[in-house]
Amino acid sequence: MYVLAFGHAQIYHLFAASGGELYPKRLKVNSYEFFYITYRCSNCQRTEKTFSIAAKAEINGKPQGRCYKFGELPTYGPPVSPKLIKLIGPDRDEFLKGRRCENQGLGVGAFVYYRRVVENQKNRILGEIIKVSEKIGASSDKIKTLSSAVTETQFSKALDIAKDAMPESLLINGHSPIKLLHAALSEGVHVLTDEQCLELAGSIRVVLSELSERLSQALKDAAELTKALSTLMNKKKS
Repeated sequence: MYVLAFGHAQIYHLFAASGGELYPKRLKVNSYEFFYITYRCSNCQRTEKTFSIAAKAEINGKPQGRCYKFGELPTYGPPVSPKLIKLIGPDRDEFLKGRRCENQGLGVGAFVYYRRVVENQKNRILGEIIKVSEKIGASSDKIKTLSSAVTETQFSKALDIAKDAMPESLLINGHSPIKLLHAALSEGVHVLTDEQCLELAGSIRVVLSELSERLSQALKDAAELTKALSTLMNKKKS
């Protein structure tokens, strides 16, 4: 039996194996061998995926046997938006643990990790919302409300304070993302099934991701507007 490039994705090609062995690799019959194989993206020639493998041949001389994958690095799953990683800042690792739990169908674990991230980064998230509010000229009352939410130490109360003070540009299909997060995170994990936790965890991740995109876009739009006004005003003076 031979272990060939089994193509995690068509753009990945076999790059290296543990011990510098060349592939195809002839395996022992009825005895597992443990090794690593690494694939490199054939497009960028930089991104790599490494797999931990156990494999054995069952019939000598025939391409037949068993192969198990113990793990892979980077871990399986779609990439997380850099904007979201920037938004959650120091809790990046906690968020990625939640993402792994979600990928593996572990609803309670994913929900708990995501809740912890939002709780820990509550002030950071609200601070970005305040920054957008100031850039777009939101009313002083709304900015004051958001600022009071930052100083509120009780997590649920802070979200409740901030939920109706969102700038319109940050609304998701007309809904305040803070209100959506507040509704999802108010659920007690002990009264939910694992399937319900998994569904809520996915919703929390999607709302956080969309909020990070809208925050980034709103700040970009505000910066472009400021630059355009400055250019036009300077031209008028000249």
